Amino acid sequence: MATKMQIADLSFVEKGHPNSQKVAVLTDPLEIDIKYAEIPEPSDEEIRIKIRYVGICGSDVETYRGIRKPEFMTFPARLRHEVSGVIEKVGKNVHTLKPGMKVSCRYVWGAFAEYIVCSPFNVKVVPDDFPDEEISSLEVLPGILNAAELSQISSNTSVLVTGQGVSGLVMTQIINLFSPKKLVVTDLKNENLELAKKYGATHTYQIPNESTTTMEVLSKDHPEGFDVVIPCLLEGDGMIDALDACAFGGRIVMYGCIGTCEGGFDFFKMHKKRVDILSTEPKSDIQMRRFWEEGLQLVKDGLVNTVEMVTHRFSLSEVDQGFMLRNDATRESSIHVLIDCGA
Repeated sequence: MATKMQIADLSFVEKGHPNSQKVAVLTDPLEIDIKYAEIPEPSDEEIRIKIRYVGICGSDVETYRGIRKPEFMTFPARLRHEVSGVIEKVGKNVHTLKPGMKVSCRYVWGAFAEYIVCSPFNVKVVPDDFPDEEISSLEVLPGILNAAELSQISSNTSVLVTGQGVSGLVMTQIINLFSPKKLVVTDLKNENLELAKKYGATHTYQIPNESTTTMEVLSKDHPEGFDVVIPCLLEGDGMIDALDACAFGGRIVMYGCIGTCEGGFDFFKMHKKRVDILSTEPKSDIQMRRFWEEGLQLVKDGLVNTVEMVTHRFSLSEVDQGFMLRNDATRESSIHVLIDCGA
């Protein structure tokens, strides 16, 4: 599937150049500039999307901080992959997708812009009346639905979800539909935990700071740990915490924590506890497409809410302000930040 990732080109033009668009470029850690690039022309097999909303995801925040640089990217870079937009133009060999259709995108990179081109594989058509602000977050649902199925949850399963950011809050809603015995969630922010209660968490715990481990807070109430631990955090060191929280014979379903683990993961402890670790991105293209359709249906049916967690909106020209806000983990009022690329 990596070969199907659409990565935006890094060619730039001067401001005022004919047929140009604004694009956001990460020039160095913590530094984002607005530059100009030519509006891309779709090939015979591609479509052009006029972008409306793009959310700032955890992977963007890690890249913004420079955490993912060695294994993930180089500077300068164009960020973003959670897209809501409208098809504006189609190549001559694209027969069923039409201009004017609303779409969600997956496996695109560089979408803090006014336009992108991609393959039909990268888009999911949504109903015309589907709210624009809900479309971009559909991108996370295939991985989340796969994580939920890999968890093998029954009515006797205790589940812990660490982190209640955007993906964590969606994860809580999905796991709740599997009716576990306990659905315990943690986060640094009380506001996020209040939403988690609404979304079906049976127990919520505020972690006082990033240096406090999960089980320092939860061990009194849950001394045996959890059958399933799903980390929805950014840093790789969250896997150390997840292993500590996992019960004997349990499983870690690794939605988050895909960065470098600086603290040293204890594989012997994993062996002693008989813990399984599973990756959550769907293994095949057809599986991903099925989960994408299923996720869209859950949102359409009102069973998953992706817009209630949107707390801030910025225009593309203000993207640096959005990142500064999203990067500040101490801000109680910030959950999901959307960039309005069509403003």
